[in-house]
Amino acid sequence: MGVRDAVTRLANRPAARTLRARATGSTAALRSMLADRAELDRLEQSYGALRRVTTLVALGLSPTEAFTTVAGELGALLGADHAAIDRYEDDQTATVVGWWSNPRSPEIIAPMAERWPIGSGSAAALVLRTGGPVRRSSASVTGEAGAWARSHGIKHIVSCPVWVEGRLWGDVAVMFRGGTPPRDDTETRLADFVELVACTLAQAKSRADLIDSRARVIAASDATRRRIERDLHDGVQQHLVSLTFDLRAAESAMPPGEEDLREQLTNTGKGLSNAIAELQEICRGLHPGVLSKSGLRAALQTLARRSPVPVELRTEIPDSLPEQHQVTLYYIVSEALNNVAKHANASTAHVELDHDDHEIRLSVRDDGQGGAVIGPGSGLLGLMDRVDAVEGTLRLRSPAGEGTSLEVTIPR
Repeated sequence: MGVRDAVTRLANRPAARTLRARATGSTAALRSMLADRAELDRLEQSYGALRRVTTLVALGLSPTEAFTTVAGELGALLGADHAAIDRYEDDQTATVVGWWSNPRSPEIIAPMAERWPIGSGSAAALVLRTGGPVRRSSASVTGEAGAWARSHGIKHIVSCPVWVEGRLWGDVAVMFRGGTPPRDDTETRLADFVELVACTLAQAKSRADLIDSRARVIAASDATRRRIERDLHDGVQQHLVSLTFDLRAAESAMPPGEEDLREQLTNTGKGLSNAIAELQEICRGLHPGVLSKSGLRAALQTLARRSPVPVELRTEIPDSLPEQHQVTLYYIVSEALNNVAKHANASTAHVELDHDDHEIRLSVRDDGQGGAVIGPGSGLLGLMDRVDAVEGTLRLRSPAGEGTSLEVTIPR
């Protein structure tokens, strides 16, 4: 009998068969335990990400920060290279409202606020048609979105719809660079996480809608102010100036001996000049004409010169600054300097404006008596609305006897 035959006979004995069955059962049980453990780890990761998102949102993140936070947690959770949150618009485009890139992946400039045609061959178009998660190879995605993905080395895209208040609001997409397709359960995990953060996304969406609405109201108000200022300047003011010239001409043409009438005309001319000056002041309060003509730096210099309290002004203004941001910064400085002159009893004020690649920072400080508050009847309350409309933050520090500091930060 050879060795092989001996081994075969031993393996076929009942005891050996029993041991093999037990070993097989133990292996199956071990595999089941490992699978359960892996699933538990994935759940813990999902709930950990959810806790971080809800904690940050509870601290008052802006909509952009909230969307970006969700995209980052989701991308890290699924091991993606990039993640994006898109909002669907009524004109068949999608706006990127949140973006994240894995620090270990090649850098891509975030396409924030860019609107992409949804078209018919994109992942977003398929989400719109099916209302469910989709998986696409970038090679099969047509249009601008597909060309952009391929140009940045993205190979695979998995998208999941975002439903808010029963309406398909947009999608969350995770993107992968590697040639190997993402895990088979990526769509399921993506959908589960989006369902978990649906409330957070709805809250961010509501705040974004409020900010957009407030911005529209303020923009409409500024446009009305600009129109009234233009009408007063080009209409009433020019008519008053013309009457002043006519009055002076009549005064010059008067014959000698009419001194009483001449004095009356002179006084009337002075009254017209005062009326023109008051009208100009009203026009400046309605809308800063110098801002439209000469830019923000010149407008702030004009405010500093007109201030009865000496102002130290330092400005570093970005080359390209949206008009809404310029108007917001102008009115903040104007209102703050008015408060310094009326209430602070200060000897000097400091205005500093600077910026970096991410934000614009404005500081207005004085050495007055402090005690300023933001509340009903305060001009600062209106400034808060303006700052909120550009997703900025306003901080006031005004302890009694220690002066007032107003700090404003506006994202770029």
